[in-house]
Amino acid sequence: MSRRLPIVALNTVVFPGGILPLRFFEPRYLDMVKRAIADDEGFGICAIRRGQETGTPAEPFDLGTEVVVTDWSMPEPGILHVRTQARERFIVRTLATAPGGLLVGSVDDLHAECPAPIPETLALAPEILRHIIADVGPERFPAPHALDDAAWVGFRLAEVLPLKLTARQDLLEMNDSVARLKILCEFLRKEIH
Repeated sequence: MSRRLPIVALNTVVFPGGILPLRFFEPRYLDMVKRAIADDEGFGICAIRRGQETGTPAEPFDLGTEVVVTDWSMPEPGILHVRTQARERFIVRTLATAPGGLLVGSVDDLHAECPAPIPETLALAPEILRHIIADVGPERFPAPHALDDAAWVGFRLAEVLPLKLTARQDLLEMNDSVARLKILCEFLRKEIH
């Protein structure tokens, strides 16, 4: 069943369960975030396929992730800082530009990936992630951690590894958490050697 969702096109990919801090100053986004906070609703984040983050609405990829605002502040007039938590992925069926320039999509939610055990051959992934979490801290990786779940480990590694935007988008679009983790382990092995 399709539903309407405001869409923010960014030069980033957010994965389910991830934390994404954002800073808004354009009126279209300030109004959107104010409504999201007041109505306790989310909005969508889609990576940019073509265009820029500011000005004329960019053309986003069709698959994105819904986020909800978990904290916000306005340290100076007209600049809104928000901390968001990513929920689940969605696919945009149709996209329109509302008055004021806000993108609004008719979206279908995608089912959450079921937790999957990590094969022994991919044990490098949670081990590397454990070290990253220890270095970065709980602000970026709040507990609970699911270091035995291929989906959670894959999503967290895809967020932090130095990957191209299109590679991150490809990983977001995959529906096989073990296959995603295998790709990330191959990347890690190349980086280590």
